[in-house]
Amino acid sequence: MVGEKKSILRTEDLRASFYETEVVHGISMSMDSNEVVAMIGPSGCGKSTYLRCMNRLHEEVPGASVEGHVYLEDRDIYGISVDPVGIRRKIGMVFQKPNPFPTMSIFDNVVAGVRLAGVNRRAVLEEICEESLKQASLWEEVKDKLKAPGSSLSGGQQQRLCIARALAVQPPVLLMDEPTSALDPISTAKVEELIVELKNSVTIVIVTHNIQQAARISDKTAFLLMGDLIEFGETQQIFTNPKDSKTENYITGRFG
Repeated sequence: MVGEKKSILRTEDLRASFYETEVVHGISMSMDSNEVVAMIGPSGCGKSTYLRCMNRLHEEVPGASVEGHVYLEDRDIYGISVDPVGIRRKIGMVFQKPNPFPTMSIFDNVVAGVRLAGVNRRAVLEEICEESLKQASLWEEVKDKLKAPGSSLSGGQQQRLCIARALAVQPPVLLMDEPTSALDPISTAKVEELIVELKNSVTIVIVTHNIQQAARISDKTAFLLMGDLIEFGETQQIFTNPKDSKTENYITGRFG
């Protein structure tokens, strides 16, 4: 059936620890293609750690470990023969603070990952750069200054540049960790509009402390508390008729 959604990323009994302390407790969750999944919960509840497990960034932290499974299109990304760098090309990441490569031009920022993958033909790189910046709703703002440093852009533009950089390698999944928390309201609105547009071509998992943002842009919402997945479902159901009293208490502001 055309347009039918299917699971593209799922975790099974995923546990994450720092040294001897387990901070994510056996989370099983499935994300479908072409949807936005928001992860909400109070600070320190394991949202960002869980997110970083989904593209093998968690293991880069000293003392960090992961148990359980993460499947990208039915392939276990923690399998013995799996290259973590290759996984990160397929499961991109956008961080809380915009992090363009400061010494690189806007153009070089966008195509950095593509070059690492072995693409060097200028015409191909130019086409990828333009398409990625258009996807990130940034092309019209920067097309005449592609040689300028990425760090010369405003905060909101830098974040969209980082999104373009992630999109350039055409990942099926894009993870976003508080991507608008450092931005002003106008820039935040632009990124939110962009996220809604991007789900036509990529599955997005976003960690946010902004409950209203989750309600505005996501198709599904997961509520985490103290490292546990309390509830996961359609966003409208989570916000209007939560099944767990803890979810209701958090959404209504009784704690958090």
